[in-house]
Amino acid sequence: MLSYCEVSNLKRGASDTAPESPLEGKTQDPVPDVVAVLDSVVQGTGPACERKRNIQLQPEQLDCGAAHLQHPLSVLQPLKALPVFRAPGLSSVAVASVGNYTVVFLGTVSGRLLKINLNESMQVVSRKVVTVAYGEPVHHVMQFDPADPGYLYLMTSHQMARVKVAACAAHTTCGDCVGAADAYCGWCALETRQPHFWTSASAGPGRCPAMTVLPAEIDVHQEYPGMILQISGSLPSLSGMEMACDYGHGIHTVARVPGPAFGHQIAYCNLLPKDQFPPFPPHQDHVTVEMSVRVRGQNIVRASFTIYDCGRVGQVYPHTACTSCLSAQWPCVWCAQQHACVSNQSRCEASPNPTSPQECPQILPSALAPMPTGGSQSIPVHLASAAFFQGAALECSFGLEETFEAVWVNESAVRCKHVVLHTTQKSQVFPLSLQLKGRPARFLDSPDPMTVEVYNCAVGSPDCSQCLGREDLGHLCVWSDGCRPRGTLQPTPGTCPAPEIRAIEPLSGPLDGGTQLTIRGRNLGRRFSDVAHGVWIGGVACEPLADRYTVSEEIVCATGPAPEAFSDVVTVNASKEGRSRERFSYVLPLVHSLEPAMGPKAGGTRITIHGSELHVGSELQVLVNNTEPCTELLRSDASIACTVPGGMLPAMVPVCVRFEQRGCVRGGLSFQYMPNPVITAISPHRSHVSGGRTITVAGERFHMVQKVSMAVHHIGREPTLCKVLNSTLITCPSPGALSNASAPVDFFLNGRVYADEAAVAEELLEPEEAQRGSQFRLDYLPDPQFSTAKREKWIKHHPGEPLTLVIHKEQDGLGLESHEYRVKIGQVACDIQIVSERVIHCSVNESLGTAEGQLPITIQVGNFNQTIATLQLGGSETAIIVSIVICSVLLLLSVVALFVFCTKSRRAERYWQKTLLQMEEMESQIREEIRKGFAELQTDMTDLTKELNRSQGIPFLEYKHFVTRTFFPKCSSLYEERYVLPSQTLNSQGSSPVQETHPLLGEWKIPESCRPNMEEGISLFSSLLNNKHFLIVFVHALEQQKDFAVRDRCSLASLLTIALHGKLEYYTGIMKELLVDLIDASAAKNPKLMLRRTESVVEKMLTNWMSICMYSCLRETVGEPFFLLLCAIKQQINKGSIDAITGKARYTLNEEWLLRENIEAKPRNLNVSFQGCGMDSLSVRAMDTDTLTQVKEKILEAFCKNVPYSQWPRAEDVDLEWFASSTQSYILRDLDDTSVVEDGRKKLNTLAHYKIPEGASLAMSLTDKKDNTLGRVKDLDTEKYFHLVLPTDELAEPKKSHRQSHRKKVLPEIYLTRLLSTKGTLQKFLDDLFKAILSIREDKPPLAVKYFFDFLEEQAEKRGISDPDTLHIWKTNSLPLRFWVNILKNPQFVFDIEKTDHIDACLSVIAQAFIDACSISDLQLGKDSPTNKLLYAKEIPEYRKIVQRYYKQIHDMTPLSEQEMNAHLAEESRKYQNEFNTNVAMAEIYKYAKRYRPQIMSALEANPTARRTQLQHKFEQVVALMEDNIYECYSEA
Repeated sequence: MLSYCEVSNLKRGASDTAPESPLEGKTQDPVPDVVAVLDSVVQGTGPACERKRNIQLQPEQLDCGAAHLQHPLSVLQPLKALPVFRAPGLSSVAVASVGNYTVVFLGTVSGRLLKINLNESMQVVSRKVVTVAYGEPVHHVMQFDPADPGYLYLMTSHQMARVKVAACAAHTTCGDCVGAADAYCGWCALETRQPHFWTSASAGPGRCPAMTVLPAEIDVHQEYPGMILQISGSLPSLSGMEMACDYGHGIHTVARVPGPAFGHQIAYCNLLPKDQFPPFPPHQDHVTVEMSVRVRGQNIVRASFTIYDCGRVGQVYPHTACTSCLSAQWPCVWCAQQHACVSNQSRCEASPNPTSPQECPQILPSALAPMPTGGSQSIPVHLASAAFFQGAALECSFGLEETFEAVWVNESAVRCKHVVLHTTQKSQVFPLSLQLKGRPARFLDSPDPMTVEVYNCAVGSPDCSQCLGREDLGHLCVWSDGCRPRGTLQPTPGTCPAPEIRAIEPLSGPLDGGTQLTIRGRNLGRRFSDVAHGVWIGGVACEPLADRYTVSEEIVCATGPAPEAFSDVVTVNASKEGRSRERFSYVLPLVHSLEPAMGPKAGGTRITIHGSELHVGSELQVLVNNTEPCTELLRSDASIACTVPGGMLPAMVPVCVRFEQRGCVRGGLSFQYMPNPVITAISPHRSHVSGGRTITVAGERFHMVQKVSMAVHHIGREPTLCKVLNSTLITCPSPGALSNASAPVDFFLNGRVYADEAAVAEELLEPEEAQRGSQFRLDYLPDPQFSTAKREKWIKHHPGEPLTLVIHKEQDGLGLESHEYRVKIGQVACDIQIVSERVIHCSVNESLGTAEGQLPITIQVGNFNQTIATLQLGGSETAIIVSIVICSVLLLLSVVALFVFCTKSRRAERYWQKTLLQMEEMESQIREEIRKGFAELQTDMTDLTKELNRSQGIPFLEYKHFVTRTFFPKCSSLYEERYVLPSQTLNSQGSSPVQETHPLLGEWKIPESCRPNMEEGISLFSSLLNNKHFLIVFVHALEQQKDFAVRDRCSLASLLTIALHGKLEYYTGIMKELLVDLIDASAAKNPKLMLRRTESVVEKMLTNWMSICMYSCLRETVGEPFFLLLCAIKQQINKGSIDAITGKARYTLNEEWLLRENIEAKPRNLNVSFQGCGMDSLSVRAMDTDTLTQVKEKILEAFCKNVPYSQWPRAEDVDLEWFASSTQSYILRDLDDTSVVEDGRKKLNTLAHYKIPEGASLAMSLTDKKDNTLGRVKDLDTEKYFHLVLPTDELAEPKKSHRQSHRKKVLPEIYLTRLLSTKGTLQKFLDDLFKAILSIREDKPPLAVKYFFDFLEEQAEKRGISDPDTLHIWKTNSLPLRFWVNILKNPQFVFDIEKTDHIDACLSVIAQAFIDACSISDLQLGKDSPTNKLLYAKEIPEYRKIVQRYYKQIHDMTPLSEQEMNAHLAEESRKYQNEFNTNVAMAEIYKYAKRYRPQIMSALEANPTARRTQLQHKFEQVVALMEDNIYECYSEA
């Protein structure tokens, strides 16, 4: 590009010296060394134009561009200049001079506009790229807008654009604006237009307004009159203007400038008031305050200053208070007497104070030998500059609550006496610090922390070598039936057993060596030096790697080279020799060939290398051109598959196969990089939004493409796979789109995005600003719409007759061809004969079957399907006759029915008049009952809120008990062994601690003689279960057995969860793979039924996974409202009468448990004394209709409300005594000699029976002998005993008294209003519970729920399931119904409480309401619907909105990556590690493996992956170890 000024000057001079129009027949010689402007040639004027019409431009004129200029140039001497800017594909230019800058706009052939800013030296200072119309060249004519030069007009092939020359508003600060170096942009202070205050790009950022605050550091305790502001930069004089200092948050102080000034100005500002100082951040002794100068309501310049507080130094750095004070960046002083950091020396008392950090009293750290846990030891501590503290009482602190006495040895040393530290870890480091006694916040400085290591021999040393190897760490341990601490006088420990090698990996390696061989076992040396030269493979040494060595457990060694192929065992010599069972083989890998031998230089070609023994070794590399690695390696014994990287140039490059980073395997392999495929065009350029239209891609060199996909930017759905037809054609189904629009299209060739190389070169112009756009675009239009000729929905057709359909098509603009339509009638294709713009004709030549009767008429275009009508196949004349006969019979029946109806109507009228009188009487009774129920509802809400003690502790079960109760409710053989309850021995306080145990929580009870083989077998079986291929084959093999019942599947799933609890990320991966298989099976049938029941192993695994992941949410968020609801239910039930035998109550949520009698009950407040549960006496509220057992239970609940239920005494363990007077007392029992007999049945005694008054004194005490003559009250024979209601006996009705007969007239249904009363009382607690379950805490979002819901959505999308109802059902079945409903019905899984049958019935109603809330089907309720459904019918719609909002919030959460989820799962595993005995779980799983051994072996043999990795042989090894003695040992145990 030539300099614009040079060209302009030459043109202007040429015009001035150009000759006039030549005379007729004469010519003038052109003036040399100038440019002649031939006006007449182009303008068409003058004699030369009129007489010489055939004038042509000379070649040199054409070369200079004369054909495209208004005044063509006649170049006699070429103009020469150095190019200012180079770029490929430039098509047009426009130039503007702005200030000291020259701005050049350059159009490109790809539709971009380049903006170049040149300074006075014609150097490029900035450039910017704007895309105008990608792929369309910019026309050579560009023109600035005459009315507004801030806009530039330009044209492309299909459009004209008005482009703004600058976007100055995008820069919000002066630095950004000036730094952009845009000639059109500058910073205007105070929005004035005076040139003096305009900061242009040429001025540089140094002219931007700036400010300095004095003082820059302010002491929070000191008073300051104001602040001085030094303001510089391009600003007008601020004198006399309205100014303020703005501190943010609406806080301003007055500012002023004393006199006029330019450039540097001085302003004064009032300091922020102290009460408005911002708070100091935690762990920080200062705070930075941002402030701005505000002029005329606009902030023009900003700066910051610091407020510090020396007094906070000691709080922020308590262990280095003095040192931090004197080394702070603020002027702080340390007061030794007050032990405080101050900013003013005058605040210190008269005493010698340190002036530098070295003078501070401080601890000098010294190395200490590790000490055993629980051992008493004195620790010396050396001090520096401690003369001030000598003699002061000090304490040694180790970060624990307990401190130890420190005794002064001399002025520079103290001794911590009798220090006893404990740890449950293998080793724990405790920080040692000295503090003033009685003043725990005042420490001596510890600039270099001093620490004490405490070790525990019993932890982390399961074998002899690990135990004795700890001596190198200073841990004095000895092996004696376990690792124990060694006394100082005990002798040095002896040797350990010989090394035991359990496994080696891999089993083969190349002859050149270098294979990293992993050896696992026990007693593999105490330290690395024991095995440094003791690992051999036959006669070949294997050199152990120090950084990979794990004491006693694992050795990783690099194999040495072998002279020839051989196989031998691995030996480890660590004072004694151990040999492996498996053999390691040295083999010679060979490569023969490579295919394909060529591919595009962009890379992505998938090649396969053939050879033998290619599976050996620990590390494999395939290098292309000896430098670039081949990725995505997959190898087997005979082949290696990998993806070729990209190359720089088309060339033949060598391919190297390298094992263990040694030399290349000889084979002479090479790969030919070829020029990349080129896409020249696509057609058609339009598609309907459903996608599926065939797009033909034309180009070159497609024969090298292995896989192709097509993707649409922004609006496209998932990419589609294409098909390569030949070297020049590819066909792709168009992807579906989200909306009607035009969007760029990308093609992925061999996994690499296609890019035109010319366009890539242009991208290099401005890699940061240039936005990449695709070369091709696809216009999406609405789906085509079809209808029949008359728009009818039913078309009749008689079988056997020819059928021709006329289909009308709405105008769509897609330009579809005839072969793109598919018309079907049922499953029969309709042959398309005529296709026009609006009409399609098709005919059916074959006969249509009559069995179905109705056939849909469907038209398909790509992925779009539309059923436009239904074809109804007509019958014969016989059908018409049959229809007439049927009509006649129906007419006759109608006449008979009308006669019967009239007769019945007259009878019904008489019956209606009779029942009206009964209805009025019944209405008055119901009105009275509703009035009472409403009054009870209002009072109960107040009473319940007062009585419910929210301060009591919530009796959560421990995590391990929650897991065992949830995993093993009643579906495995382990349930029978679930609880081992020792006999209840009541302590002096009356509590009976009952410890709950489970086989998975205790020791693995097997005889010691069987333990070694079984531990080895279980260890090998564990490694098999940690193999993904084995575990999936194992589960599928068991599920295929008909006798493997649902109970067994639940048991296996729970045992697998326990066994893999320490590897939840691996467990999750297995669960996902099994779920994919389940989804595939369900999608083929009815996908909405998936996960509805627990009939497979993976469904129970999902239940367990949800239980583990949701435990924290259950305990921290849902636990409290759930427990309050349970308390509220129990309180409400106890408000009224409860039949002790039937369990029915006055107040309930379940109709079946409603006491349908109007039994009046009066409350009794009893003064009860009981020496138990930490309280002596209480006032207990009971009902006079309560039996004595019910009274005991209420008393026990009152006394033991803060004690877990498992530690309560039982009602049969205590006696209740009533002191009627000072000399007379009675033992109260449910049955005694005073019990009343009615209708041959004995009535249980109540408080009313004994006539116990209000405020009576009772004493409850533990009984030595338990009265078990009655057993449980609810199990009594109703033929002999009753409590409140006699059983209904229809035969005895005539014998009942008049009072009873009258009571029977009251319909029992009127008492259903009590259900509403109970519901209203509990409504708030239920709402709180549902909101807790269906809400998301910002601090702890449900990561597992988000991860699993995304997994379900991904699986649905892969299978084309777009029905939102199906996804909603999947989510509901996996979380609410699978986890929450189980918890709602079984609170004893979460809390240590009693769940009575009545509470269970109420919870069933609540759980049903929760299920209905999560359902998407409308509830069809009527007068005959069960009350359990009707009770919450009004609330269900609101609950449904909460559920849908919860699902949407989960959907809108940020997706989790696999790494984030794995980290979360690993954290969950770590929190609860070592809670369960996995060996017991493994042994239980092995029982299933033994039971179905032949079927498992067959499945492993049939699986190629399992067969290749010899999993069946490893399984046989497990069986060989376990088979001989497992059942014998179990029987002994």
